[in-house]
Parts: sequence; C-alpha cells; structure tokens
Amino acid sequence: MCNTAIAHYGRATMTRYTKIRHPRAVLAVLFAGAFTMGCAEMLVVGMIDLIAVDLSVPLADAGGLVTANALGLAVGGPILAFLCTRFDRRHLLIVSSAVFFAANLLPALFADYPVFLIARVVIGAVQGLFIAAAMVTATSVVAPERSGRAMSIVISGFATASALGLPLGTLLGQAIGWRGAFFAVVIAAAMILVLVTILLPSVPTEAGSGAVGQARHAFAPRVIAVLSVSFLTFAAMLAAITYLVPLLSESAGVDGPVVTVYLLLYGVATTVGSFIGGRFADVNAARMLIIGAVGVAASLVLMLVGGGNPWIAALAVLGIGLLGMGTTPSLQHRVGDLAGQGAPLAASLPASAVNAGIAFGAFAGGAAIDGGSVTFAVVAGIVLAIVAIGAAWATSGLRVTAPASAPLTSRASEL
Repeated sequence: MCNTAIAHYGRATMTRYTKIRHPRAVLAVLFAGAFTMGCAEMLVVGMIDLIAVDLSVPLADAGGLVTANALGLAVGGPILAFLCTRFDRRHLLIVSSAVFFAANLLPALFADYPVFLIARVVIGAVQGLFIAAAMVTATSVVAPERSGRAMSIVISGFATASALGLPLGTLLGQAIGWRGAFFAVVIAAAMILVLVTILLPSVPTEAGSGAVGQARHAFAPRVIAVLSVSFLTFAAMLAAITYLVPLLSESAGVDGPVVTVYLLLYGVATTVGSFIGGRFADVNAARMLIIGAVGVAASLVLMLVGGGNPWIAALAVLGIGLLGMGTTPSLQHRVGDLAGQGAPLAASLPASAVNAGIAFGAFAGGAAIDGGSVTFAVVAGIVLAIVAIGAAWATSGLRVTAPASAPLTSRASEL
C-alpha cells in the first residue's frame, strides 16, 4: 500500500498516531479481551452435549446457541457500531466489556434456555462492537506503517481462543460442569473490564463524523466488493473444515483421539496465520488477499488429491488454516482504507463477512455431501476458492485517493 493511502487510512479512522507511554500494554489488553470473548463464543461448541442434557433441550436447540452468537456478531455488531459512531472508542470498549461480563453471568446462574439464547445474541453483538472499537484503538497507538500488525494482534486473540481456549474450556467444562466454565469466563471478563478501564487511552471520534455519513462510505460498493473476497475465502475453508472429522475417517482412516491432533493443528495454524498476516498487510494488503485465496485453493486441491495419506492431509489442513486466516489482517486493512472516513463503522464489517462465509461454507459443504461422498465437500470448497481468487484479483486495484493536502507518511520499516 502506498504512503498516501496509509496516511489517509490513519486520518480516516481518526487514529492520528500519538506516542503513548505503554502501547504494548494497550495491545496486550486488546488481545486479552479478544481472547476472552473468543473463548466465550467457542465454549458452547465444546460443551454442547452437556448443555443440551442440563437444559433438557434437543441437541439441535443447543446448537442454536452457536447460531445466536454468530447472528449477534454478524448483524448486531455493525448495528451497534453504527449507533455508537460518535462515542469515544475507550468508552465503547468499557461498555462492551461490561455488557459482555453481565451477559455471560446469566447462563452461569440461570437454567432458562430462552434467557441463554437471548444472552448469546447480546454477547455476539457486543463482541462485534468490541472488535470495531479495538481495531481503531489498536491502530491509534502505533505508527501508521505498523497498523496491519496492530490489527493482527486483536485478530489473533480470537484465533488463539479457537486454538487453545476451546480445548481448555472443554476440559474445564468436563471437570467442573459447563456452568463452571462460564464462571471462569465471567472472572476473566471482570479482569478485562478493570484493565480496559485503567489502561486504554481516549480515542475520540473526529468532529463532524456522523453515523449516516460514515455509513455512506462504509457500505460503498468498493468496500462490499472486498468483503466478498473474505466471504468467499472463508466459505471455501469451512466447506471442507466443517466436515474434517468424517473426511479424515473416510479418506485417511484417521479417527478417534488422533482427530484431535488435526483439529489442534488447524487451530494453531489459524493463530499463527492471523499474527504473521499483519506484517504482509502492512506491505501489500491487496496482494495478500490474492495469495491467501490461492493458498486455500491449493491446500484444498492437495487434500482432495492426496488426502488419503495422513501426512498430506495434515499439510493440507495446515495450509488452509495458515493461509486462510492470514488474510484477515489484510481484509481489515483494505476495508479501513477503502471506507475512508467511514472506517470506524467499517471496522465491524470484516467479522460479519467472515461469519457469513463460515455459515455459507458449512451449508455448501453439507449440500455437496448430500449428493454423494464426503469428499464432495472439498470439491465445493475448491470451487468457492477459485471464485475467491477471481474476486481478490478483481478488487486488488481498488483505491481511495487521499486529499491533496494529506501529508505523506514515511515508512520506517517494512517487516
């Protein structure tokens, strides 16, 4: 990305770099907040059977708790970000952390399924608001040429929750019950709320930057076009990964406890990808979206052709997680850049696009399996990945020209 675009991004998100005393502490708090929220999101997945039995509901209804969280994030997050555009990002992070704490306390205390369902929608919505405010705050405490890396820290918090928080939370739930696991999240949320209140700096919204004006820029066709790249990339990934367990069993003869190793490998790959992806976002975010889509397509082809070998299957899983999740900082970077002065609102949209892609990918993979072998899910993923490559290439030239008066920001470091 050119110097002018980087300077424009810094102004558009109202994050004119101001040197503060402890930027690493700020980024650490944002990472911890993202990790805690990610753990709460994934806990239900690992304890769904325990929850279904305890609440005396069918397993499908317990699965609805996962859907509720995803819908809250995908729809409620942008809505809250729109309604709160005029507020200081620090205040939004405090409020979202406080609501997150209270909403997770409900399922830990009450045995009412409808209350739990509503709480999950609220949790997802404030998680989306937290993401948007955290992205703007993260880029406000670093130099413009390091904004991609700052955003990757927030993103990697959620990725780490999937890689480590999910299995740890599942073990905790099995040891002390699913309510005990949620109490652990509540305790962590309380600590995050204290740290957010004490350590995070004020990041006010630029005067004259109204919600409607931001929405016009945030939902511009160029922004939607780039969001479609991530939607397609994650749909391709999840078309196959959702059905990884039966796929490994049918193709490679891998089942039982060994499957957990593959799931852990995928989780670690997404964590590493989200972290190192920030460096590539700072260099050329548009190119990284293309590389990621190509990498996912190649990994899926490898799984289709050589998935009968457990080692090749492991390599394919590693590539899908590493290259797919490695695009997320670049997506956040591109969306913020292309949204211009609507970037604070647009910061909530990548998470919505990713969650929508995950949902569609799982559906597409399932529909493909209905037509025959479980390997058809991989074929569906390959088709989606090829479309993602085309979309990434087609949108790579999109730019927003900064005002002539914009100062050029010197790039002190590349990697």
